[in-house]
Amino acid sequence: MSNIDKVVLAYSGGLDTSVIVRWLQETYGCEVVTFTADIGQGEEVAPARAKAEALGVREIYIDDLREEYVRDFVFPMFRANAIYEGEYLLGTAIARPLIAKRLIEIANETGADAIAHGATGKGNDQVRFELGAYGLRPGIQVIAPWREWDLNSREKLMLYCEQHNIPVDFSSSKKQSPYSMDANLLHISYEGGILEDPWAEAEEDMWRWSVSPETAPEQATYTTIAFERGDPVALDGDTMSPALLLETLNRLGGANGIGRLDIVENRYVGMKSRGCYETPGGTILLKAHRAIESITLDREVAHMKDSLMPRYAELIYNGYWWSPERRMLQAAIDESQQVVNGEVRLKLYKGSVSVAGRRSADSLFDGRIATFEDDAGAYDQRDAEGFIQLNALRLRIAADKGRKLI
Repeated sequence: MSNIDKVVLAYSGGLDTSVIVRWLQETYGCEVVTFTADIGQGEEVAPARAKAEALGVREIYIDDLREEYVRDFVFPMFRANAIYEGEYLLGTAIARPLIAKRLIEIANETGADAIAHGATGKGNDQVRFELGAYGLRPGIQVIAPWREWDLNSREKLMLYCEQHNIPVDFSSSKKQSPYSMDANLLHISYEGGILEDPWAEAEEDMWRWSVSPETAPEQATYTTIAFERGDPVALDGDTMSPALLLETLNRLGGANGIGRLDIVENRYVGMKSRGCYETPGGTILLKAHRAIESITLDREVAHMKDSLMPRYAELIYNGYWWSPERRMLQAAIDESQQVVNGEVRLKLYKGSVSVAGRRSADSLFDGRIATFEDDAGAYDQRDAEGFIQLNALRLRIAADKGRKLI
């Protein structure tokens, strides 16, 4: 790697990235700029400035990106009803392209030669950060310390802190969570610890955002979400910003035991990984969005959209948000959402979300045709005979030729 004078580091303020600051300073002899993204992860953002200053960092960026995150990344993804491998709502994956974008913007603003991150060489995040960075600034240099150093355990990291006088508020005597966790406004994830055994049940005290379904209220909670062009815009009649709406749904869902997930997923780098996720607001939004689409989208549009969704979800999971193929799919998805307007009423009860009602001025549901009562000639049932005969033609021809169906 060529000479590096300045590097922008994605900095959380935790143990790993605090060590990385000093390691970059000593290994590359460069100036370090720290960037901390507030995307709704909570209290860990506040101390980041003081920690960076204590490490001698002069240029410190702490950006509130919550609204941009939900508006420009989460909501476009939910227009697609994106789920990876049938279950995962992509809460970690969808945050990475925004962080990569801001890393490159700060690198351009500060004249930095490189960016750095604290993702390990075993995970998906290294791919997501770097594909995004290279897509936005092809010539940028990327430093990934976990692929270079030998500080591959907590004990080694702590020893490095002691030897290099790094002021981090971690100690071997302080009780630490046994899990590797990542949080933002869409979800919180848990990996490691007991979860590395796929047979072991997650401990109840691990979950942070939700009560267990067993202890959730006995009385159901009803809520109504209004949609405009596929995006949620109001909750129970109150217009809200994207971030506030998602945050409010997280509280509603968590209080009713909604959004817990325990899966083994296939990482892009090749290994299987067991993870647990809490996505209360996202779980509610997905159910609501599919409900409003059910009455507003044309059948073939809806089916084609569903067929594209797994590919779209895979692109996000694997780190290709900034790719031309994702943008192409997004354009098609967004076009379909022009008529996805209306309201959905939902029932939240002990870990479940069910649709209690849906309505829209753009609804294609025609009660005159769908009724089981007298339709006054709106639908001629005799037409179905010809429809069936034509669709059965190829089956009859094949059967006449003696082709076996069983």
